[in-house]
Amino acid sequence: MEALENFKSIIDPNPALSHRFGVFFFAGGVFPNPIDFRFQKVSGLSAEIQTDTVNEGGQNLFAHRLPGKVNYNNLVLERGYSTSFVPSPLTQEFNIAFSAFKFAPSNVIVTLFHDFEGTSAPLGAWHFFKAYPVKWSVSDLDGESNTVLIDRMELAYTRFQSIRL
Repeated sequence: MEALENFKSIIDPNPALSHRFGVFFFAGGVFPNPIDFRFQKVSGLSAEIQTDTVNEGGQNLFAHRLPGKVNYNNLVLERGYSTSFVPSPLTQEFNIAFSAFKFAPSNVIVTLFHDFEGTSAPLGAWHFFKAYPVKWSVSDLDGESNTVLIDRMELAYTRFQSIRL
């Protein structure tokens, strides 16, 4: 019975909640963006290893499946359309990418927070390397709806790494 209690103290029986997170942009990989860190939704945190099939001569029961390259989905960020007088560096970066076709890749860290005895503490994070804008959209304008206008931004990146804190 004591072994079971020790095991319970090692393994956290409470899974992490997904609603406490922040998105941090580092221009040039160093300077943090102090304005753009609150988002309503983050998606696209996934990676998949592509496999190559190799058939062996005379072997008809199976084919060899060998690991190939890693494919990543775009990092998708959603937030309410900003009406602030303070200019958003992220919005400016998207404007430059889509109007002047100039890109300044930056590192992005998505951090998951956990409530630890009334204090919010980082629980884990995902580090996206050399992220740059690839898609930008705004939700539909609808005169019959009374919903928040959503800004949707997609970033491509070279790779990501999971960080456990």
